[in-house]
Amino acid sequence: MSAVHDYLADVNPEAILWDGFDAALVGVGERCGMQPVAVYDRAKCIEVLREDGLSWEDAEEYFCYNVEGCYVGEMTPIIAVFDAEGL
Repeated sequence: MSAVHDYLADVNPEAILWDGFDAALVGVGERCGMQPVAVYDRAKCIEVLREDGLSWEDAEEYFCYNVEGCYVGEMTPIIAVFDAEGL
């Protein structure tokens, strides 16, 4: 497990973590009046799916529909985009 995972487990053990995307977990985000949540790098999430054998298009479609489009309450992770070229 990463240092980010360990820190998040300490500050908010109820934070939601996405299965299989540990390599894309890049930080912890905080919002006013809410518990800290996991922050995932969008490009790294797509890369994780590509490493599982999906084409870029299939990985993008899967991520958009099954991960990015899923809201599960206040503990839903944040998706960060660090390189706008990939949008």
